[in-house]
Amino acid sequence: MADTVDEYIASFPPDVQEILEQVRRTIHAAVPGAGEKISYQIPAITLDGTGLLHFSAWKSHIALYPIPPIDEDLTPYISGKGTLKFPLNKPIPYDLITRIAQAFVAARTNQE
Repeated sequence: MADTVDEYIASFPPDVQEILEQVRRTIHAAVPGAGEKISYQIPAITLDGTGLLHFSAWKSHIALYPIPPIDEDLTPYISGKGTLKFPLNKPIPYDLITRIAQAFVAARTNQE
């Protein structure tokens, strides 16, 4: 079990590590001032000390949790109640991940 996001990412094969690092960079670029921690044994991006979204790697996909509050059609990626899955055998939609992260920030800002 990883204690840091770096340790979590390092536990995967190099090709998956690259994707996880890019997901991490993409989210951090979209969420100025974001923090990170391990929560529920996977990486969590935080904003102002509270969880914003999680990401993880699995055998055949990268997952983001929960499903974001955006109007975009996420149907091809929805799996279960609160998970988006991006298959590793297809290009990862980093531009969509940016919009997802921005949507979480906007939703958080609108709640304040």
